[in-house]
Amino acid sequence: MSTRDENSVPPGWYPDPAGERQWRVWTGTAWSEVTRSFGDPVAVHTGAPRGLVLALRRVQSVGVLGVVGGLGLLVSVLAHWPGTSHPEPAWFAVAASNVAIALLALGTTACAFGVRELEGRWSPAAFVPGFNLFIASALVNRQLGIRPGTRVLSEVVMLVIFAYAARHDAWLGLAPVVVAYLELTWFNALITRLNAGTRLSAIS
Repeated sequence: MSTRDENSVPPGWYPDPAGERQWRVWTGTAWSEVTRSFGDPVAVHTGAPRGLVLALRRVQSVGVLGVVGGLGLLVSVLAHWPGTSHPEPAWFAVAASNVAIALLALGTTACAFGVRELEGRWSPAAFVPGFNLFIASALVNRQLGIRPGTRVLSEVVMLVIFAYAARHDAWLGLAPVVVAYLELTWFNALITRLNAGTRLSAIS
């Protein structure tokens, strides 16, 4: 494994890379001289639970795009619903709104499972469409050691402004794109960190 990969591994007790039947301390930058035999009880980092990584990948690939994309499409369809000043054909409005609802349902389900894996239990809030994405995002930031309050609030405000004023200002359609990009970035950061933990046994 390269030095770059090794430096991403958190400090702790790991199997001796020299092949000896013992634990050795990894300081975060180098292997120390401190060792313990396999018979001694130690807290060993075993990497991220497989279910958590899979759930985060589903939120990243389906949850974010489903919730944000579904919301964006639904707001756009309602802004041009038959009877408004710039209406779409009725058949298109109905079809597009059904697609938007399906996207929201898929995204909400993916986010619910993500919240479940991050919290370790089911929560009623995990099933609130849209809201559960930001719950998952806040939990991801917490795992990364970042306070999510201001960032999550700013994203919610962007989406609320988009939903309220997109009919009059088409450029506000950028708001869901920005929110989706930011969410994908944070989820990817945690997935990358967790995957680094699963490669610990490959250090040599």
